[in-house]
Amino acid sequence: MKVSIITVVWNNASTIKDAIDSVLSQIYQNIEYIVVDGASTDGTVEIVQSYGDKISKFISEPDKGLYDAMNKGIALTTGDIVGILNSDDFYIDGNVIERVVKEFEEKGVDSVFADLVFVKPENIDKVVRYYDSSHFNPSKFAYGWMPAHPTFFVKREIYEKYGVFKTDYKIAADYELLTRFLAKNKISYSYIKDPIVKMRIGGASTSGIKSNYFLNKEIIRACKENGISTNWMKVLSKYPKKLLGLLNK
Repeated sequence: MKVSIITVVWNNASTIKDAIDSVLSQIYQNIEYIVVDGASTDGTVEIVQSYGDKISKFISEPDKGLYDAMNKGIALTTGDIVGILNSDDFYIDGNVIERVVKEFEEKGVDSVFADLVFVKPENIDKVVRYYDSSHFNPSKFAYGWMPAHPTFFVKREIYEKYGVFKTDYKIAADYELLTRFLAKNKISYSYIKDPIVKMRIGGASTSGIKSNYFLNKEIIRACKENGISTNWMKVLSKYPKKLLGLLNK
């Protein structure tokens, strides 16, 4: 199976190398790696270009935001399976893609996801939170829960059948996409019981009271648009459980 991996980046010269190296170090060989840059001016373009043809496809041009750039990447894919790795994130070891492909082959599913760990930007060996996807099922969307998106791999045909990211979402287009795939259209999935991605804390959806307000507002919208009954009380009930993630590390 051919795996297409997309990394979207804009002015992130400080971390893009870690993301790229984690993809290129995978022992699984049949990987198409696509990097979509939003016309960076901080040296990011030069870093990506330094890898030459190790990067399968590279574009650098202005976009309309993160999710527009992700959609550009999806449009370029030719693999059987598609995964998205953020430019702040990186795979936990060189066996990740091999394990993901094996899960697809053995379980015959449409999608695969796993656990994720949050790390400090200044010390990527320091785990500050564990994102456990093991208890996920589609009913959890009503309570603000989804599988860890950076660990989510899905057959390319699912994007072709059910659509890509909605660009009128600012923070939670990944949440809306997963509700559309897993709840509304009931695609099949399998879970890998291990963390496969390290994520640096501090992204748009991981910090700040204001960003969390808008995130939850968009989560409620995503649920309603995909036929899931929810409310603010249900969505906010996830926070005590999130605290457990700080202890489970």
